[in-house]
Amino acid sequence: MSIDKLTIGELKEINSLLGNQQQKRHPFQVGKNYFIRTVTMILVGKLEEVLDSELVLSTASWVADTGRFADCLKNGESSVNEIEPFQNDVIIGRNSIIDATLWDHDLLTKQK
Repeated sequence: MSIDKLTIGELKEINSLLGNQQQKRHPFQVGKNYFIRTVTMILVGKLEEVLDSELVLSTASWVADTGRFADCLKNGESSVNEIEPFQNDVIIGRNSIIDATLWDHDLLTKQK
């Protein structure tokens, strides 16, 4: 078999057999805590996994009211007005993310 004579279909079949090990590049650091704004909400949690189209957060909370935004990022929980913790891991569609930054504080684990 000559690689130069493979059809597109044969290349696709080989690719599927190999499991397509390519993954999109990303700036995220697995194991770090993140503050993530999506199109509908704000989440804080520990990044467990980065997939092609999703992020997986553990110990995650929905931050319904940050108070003053810069104060929230600088001071953490003491500046946050409303916190709703999730019970399980959270899967976030990467296309819904507006922005994300490292969260340099303890995770928000208690309802407030």
